Amino acid sequence: MAKLSFSYRLLRALGFNYPEDEYGNVSILRIIGQFFINMYHALLLSMMNWWILEPINPRGLRPFLLKCMGAKVGKDCFIGYDVYFDMNHADMITIADKVHIDNRCFLLCHKRNLDNYCINDDYSKLGYKVKPIVIHKGSSIGSCSVLMPGVTIGEGAIVGAGSLVTKDIPAWTIATGRPARVVKQIPAKPL
Repeated sequence: MAKLSFSYRLLRALGFNYPEDEYGNVSILRIIGQFFINMYHALLLSMMNWWILEPINPRGLRPFLLKCMGAKVGKDCFIGYDVYFDMNHADMITIADKVHIDNRCFLLCHKRNLDNYCINDDYSKLGYKVKPIVIHKGSSIGSCSVLMPGVTIGEGAIVGAGSLVTKDIPAWTIATGRPARVVKQIPAKPL
């Protein structure tokens, strides 16, 4: 049996329950650094919903704060209140120009890797799948929708309220449901 590192034993003793294959990549300094980054991000997140700033929040402050956390955000985007996203992986979120994200949406860039999950396994010891989210120009994400890791929303696509997006949504379509499915192609304007 391999000898456990000091960091591994200390992190376990402190109650950190990282998957065993990630302990080699995690150190006390990294945890402390991540703590301060998370505190900074928490402050920025709280600023996103300050009611006193509401006139500038959706198109000015919220997109700017998302950029401060590492997301790539285009011009003239609308970000509603209580939009949650993966703070530790904000750099994996790309939002193009003129995107509209309604209130209380979730943008998740990581999820548990269930590929090798079996009966009697400890769920908390599973690793993560980390994948980017891309929202193309002119798309709209309806209220209370959830975008899962690795999805791409095509240009001009509309995701209906309350949808769970687990697969890519093609450009110029309307998708809705849990899981989201394309229900309509958006037609071209008649000449």
